[in-house]
Amino acid sequence: MAKALFLDRDGTIIIDKDYLADPAGVELIPGAREALWRARDLGYLLFLVTNQSGIGRGLHTLDDALQVNVRMEELLGLPRPLFAGVCIAPEAPGQPSLYRKPSPRYLQEKIAAHSLSPELSWMVGDRESDVETGRNAGVNLAAVCTGKLDRAAWEARTYPGLRIFPDFAAFVATLT
Repeated sequence: MAKALFLDRDGTIIIDKDYLADPAGVELIPGAREALWRARDLGYLLFLVTNQSGIGRGLHTLDDALQVNVRMEELLGLPRPLFAGVCIAPEAPGQPSLYRKPSPRYLQEKIAAHSLSPELSWMVGDRESDVETGRNAGVNLAAVCTGKLDRAAWEARTYPGLRIFPDFAAFVATLT
């Protein structure tokens, strides 16, 4: 069976700038490019899973979010398509949603569609909703400390099996 990394965007691959709508504001987290390259070399399918509640709140548009993703991929400079799939959940909290994290629906759909092994796949992110998504989908859990929560904040939470890393590159360095 195949293996995958389900990756949050803001705070995991790019610096989290609340409600980022301007592609000019995209900044990569150091080491993200090399880590994505290594993960691909190791045979992981990459999926981007991002909540973009600024759309549902009327702060920016879906096209803005797509343009931010385009700029992120330009800065990464990796062969395209970089991601085997992208899920942008545009809903604000409290709005009806199918894919807004912590919903596992997108992960479950991709696991089925690509014959992925949940035991070999990971959800990687910087927020509790990322970890809860992975837990709900039955994949491995990795938290990075380059976004909303630092190591102490992650350690104060109780997620069985959660592995905590300083950043995405440190996580990928542990993969085989």
